[in-house]
Amino acid sequence: MPTKTMEDLFFDGVKDIYYAERKIVAALKKMIRGAKAEELKSAFGKHLQETEDQIERLVQVFEILGKPAGGKTCPAIDGILEEGQEILEEFKESPALDAGLLAAAQAVEHYEIARYGTLKSWALQLGHKDVAQLLEQTLSEEMKTNQALSQLAETKVNREGKANAA
Repeated sequence: MPTKTMEDLFFDGVKDIYYAERKIVAALKKMIRGAKAEELKSAFGKHLQETEDQIERLVQVFEILGKPAGGKTCPAIDGILEEGQEILEEFKESPALDAGLLAAAQAVEHYEIARYGTLKSWALQLGHKDVAQLLEQTLSEEMKTNQALSQLAETKVNREGKANAA
């Protein structure tokens, strides 16, 4: 069996995040339906559109690398998304639902930030500057989304979840 290379590791990572992004699309649709606050529904809707654009960007990455677009099962994102689904089910009638959904979305964002940051670094190390630029664009979007979710949590959703429970 040939020795695996950094290029193989990088390509596995790209397949991993491609799988993750496709799963995230389905999860965001459920979260939009489940969220109560219009601002949260809107934030999830905006991120859904960004995620669909990011999938297209990943297809470009596959094309640049001369490989077919395809995912590789990612147990990490499956677990994170499963936790979000549990929140949807267990807190369905709770005033804390939106706070839980927002926290679940941020767990996804943190995973994506870690993955895209690593992939960008590896792309640069491997001389894939054009790929690194595409990954940087997505990384920047993920960081902005995380920041927007934090602001929404601190200024509205967490307070409302607590206030409604009183």
